[in-house]
Amino acid sequence: MAKDKKKDVKKAEKPVRSPIPAQDTTADGSSTKLSDLQTLVNEVEETQANPVIPDKEPAEVEEPPVQDVPQYYEEPILQVIVKSNEGEKVRGLYEGEGFAYFEGGNTYKGMFSEGFMHGHGTYTWADGVKYEGTFVKNVQMFNGRYTWNDGSIYEGAIENGVRHGFGFFRSSTRPVSYIGYWYKGKRHGKGTIYYDQEHTSWYSGDWVNNVKEGWGMRCYKSGNIYEGQWEKNVRHGKGRMRWLTANQEYMGQWVYGIQHGYGTHIWFLKRMHASQYPLRNEYIGDFVNGERHGHGKFMYAGGAVYDGEWVCNKKHGKGKFVFKKGYVYEGEFIDDHIVEYPAFQVDAMNAEELNAVCTGSHFGTIENITVINGSENTFVLGSNIELDISSLLDLLPEEERHEELKQVEFAVLRHITELRRVYTFYSSLGCDHSLDNTFLMTKLQFWRLLKDCKFHHSNITLAEMDRILSGDKTQLEEIHCPHETLLFRRFLSYLIYLAFHIYHEEQKEKGPYLHKCFLEMMSRNVIPTACHIQGILFSEERCTVFAMSYIDKCWEIYRAFRRPSTRPPFEPTMTMRHFLWMLNDFKLLSKQLTASRLVEILVKDCPSLQDSSSTNLEPELVFLEFVEALLDCALVYVTSDMIK
Repeated sequence: MAKDKKKDVKKAEKPVRSPIPAQDTTADGSSTKLSDLQTLVNEVEETQANPVIPDKEPAEVEEPPVQDVPQYYEEPILQVIVKSNEGEKVRGLYEGEGFAYFEGGNTYKGMFSEGFMHGHGTYTWADGVKYEGTFVKNVQMFNGRYTWNDGSIYEGAIENGVRHGFGFFRSSTRPVSYIGYWYKGKRHGKGTIYYDQEHTSWYSGDWVNNVKEGWGMRCYKSGNIYEGQWEKNVRHGKGRMRWLTANQEYMGQWVYGIQHGYGTHIWFLKRMHASQYPLRNEYIGDFVNGERHGHGKFMYAGGAVYDGEWVCNKKHGKGKFVFKKGYVYEGEFIDDHIVEYPAFQVDAMNAEELNAVCTGSHFGTIENITVINGSENTFVLGSNIELDISSLLDLLPEEERHEELKQVEFAVLRHITELRRVYTFYSSLGCDHSLDNTFLMTKLQFWRLLKDCKFHHSNITLAEMDRILSGDKTQLEEIHCPHETLLFRRFLSYLIYLAFHIYHEEQKEKGPYLHKCFLEMMSRNVIPTACHIQGILFSEERCTVFAMSYIDKCWEIYRAFRRPSTRPPFEPTMTMRHFLWMLNDFKLLSKQLTASRLVEILVKDCPSLQDSSSTNLEPELVFLEFVEALLDCALVYVTSDMIK
């Protein structure tokens, strides 16, 4: 019996016989040192775009480098001659359980078969390295455990003497461990590496030949987390980085560790519960080498918005700036400054906003300022909640508009606490924990509120409500977009519009009546049923988390199967009939999910669509209804036998 090279490089020169070579089983894998386990662990994890507020980047935080575990080189077991053996022999060959002592001091205790180490056994090298596991004709195979003389261990799948399959490695000299898949001695496939004993610094995801490649999650010792695509050990592709230490987040494209391409950067602000400022400082647009560069939109937490060109993190070129109070400037920006200055009386709030755009400048007079709301608002609801119901007021005689607005503001004020509670409840549905104690409502969540409060039982569908609320949207695609965000003031304005369209015939009489419609809506719809979730999407947390992971793919499918509406403005929508055809195209109709069963699912929330003789399949489905119909269909289509 023989063994090949020894772990120590010096011992590799020892003359031995070599009947069958065994592969290298070093502690750190082939010729790869353990430093490769931690490639770029000392990279700067705070790589990010320069924030606008504050102007300085958070301090760089580096992970401590993990030093190499001494590299081992092992001696294959078959190149050392057996010096003595204790055990049975059959026809001169070792058989059964025995003990072999090899020249050089290596030993084997375990099973023999026809002269081979075959079965379970323990092979110990002279310097203390030990393998315990399965042998197949003198070769380590299937499952086993390596223990190196410094205390490092590997336990798991073995093939031809090297790590191959699922296994666990732990270094004793450094706080590094890996559990996952191996291929011919290298980390390859899914696996998790921990860089400290506390398991606070780790990477979990895809590996290719000892390199992070594919999708993975990296949690740094600071608590900061990256989740997304990797290439050659660096963030590359689409990914999300959360700097918990700096209350920032970036979602978008990365190129070799730097934000580059299209993305969203958010600066979270710590606030009290139910803050009146539900926005964060947020930039959506182009990045070049980690800086805002190209076209992008910056939304300030106070409500102001800049949409235009950027150069090296500064507003530069054509742009549009909307101030919190409704003033709009469109024109040239140079080096983060407005070229011209607005012609209106500057109060403290506007001055503060202007200073955010052009610090150190003096105000001049120009004619490029427009006003999107009237200036006579008395701010009954406060200066930060300005109702935008101008198109409703335009339907009334001019002399009645001021009183109508004042009365509807009083009506809103009467229920403002309840409305804030409702907004907070629905805006958090399906969301991760908020770093800044606030959420911004999306159209998807707003639809759920309308369904729970049975607005659609008033002979008006959610799609028709979208058209009422769409205003002057020039992009037809935006009318039914589930990602549209609603500030609290827009949320209130939308409710007033819907209250008018549903109840104005009942309440129309001499004197102000907008507020009567609103109060009727609150008493009939909102107060009795709000915050009592009815649909399947948000009713159970586990279902919500699972379904939301597919929400983007569902949106792609929904968009692909829409058709132009038969109603003005003829935007793309999906009817119940289109939904049925879609499932038929996908060959999803079955013995369980029949066409009639599908119709029952579609109309269950609105029984008026079905009578004893016919069913109306022309009503349109907004995206929320589409997703919930899919989930209900899945419960019918997927039987218990399928998931066994």
